[in-house]
This record gives sequence, C-alpha cells and structure tokens, in this order.
Amino acid sequence: QVQLVESGGGLVQPGGSLRLSCAASGIIFSISAMGWYRQAPGKQRELVASITSGGSTNYADSVKGRFTISRDNAKNTVYLQMNSLKPEDTAVYYCNLNGRINQWSPSRDYWGQGTQVTVSS
Repeated sequence: QVQLVESGGGLVQPGGSLRLSCAASGIIFSISAMGWYRQAPGKQRELVASITSGGSTNYADSVKGRFTISRDNAKNTVYLQMNSLKPEDTAVYYCNLNGRINQWSPSRDYWGQGTQVTVSS
C-alpha cells in the first residue's frame, strides 16, 4: 500500500504564503509523477501543479508565477510553495502520486486525504 501524508494547510490572509508538503511511504517501486490537485466547494477537482521524476513541471494557468512545485526524490516528498494567495485559491488540496508498487503492476494514481487551505481576511 502507498500512503500519502499532507501537511501545511491553514488559514492565511490574501497576499500571504503557505507551503504544503506531502510525504509518500509504503511499497513504492517507481514514481512517474507527483502533484497537487484542489477542489473548491461545488467545483470539480482540478490540477494545480505536477512534477515528474525527471523534474519537469506543469502548472495550472491560474497559479503560474505564484506557486512553485518541488520534489525530494530521496524522501519521496513533494512540496507546493504558494505565494500571493488569493481568496479563489481557497480549496481542499490533495496530494497525488502516479506510480507502481512493483515491476509487473501498471501505474496508478494514489491520493492523500486532503488539507484545507483558506485565504480570507
């Protein structure tokens, strides 16, 4: 089993910053990519940012220039530095890992339990 443990969410004022962390543990043979998704009330879950094992990154247009994703491969940990936060960034943020638990298994997605980020004055 793969476990993803997120931390770093909370309440912040507009313009503020937060840093999310997600540590993966368990039986992991290989990781293709890790990333962050978010879901606001009444909306669908959307990709925020992702990073491959090779370091290639992808960002939602709404967060480009404000959020930075990074990864520590040795620790199987992914980070999301969020700056210049806006009220519309308020959502539950979910960590995602796409990978395999052994050499014969197909790649699949694993999800964390989610962490609440609230941007409000």
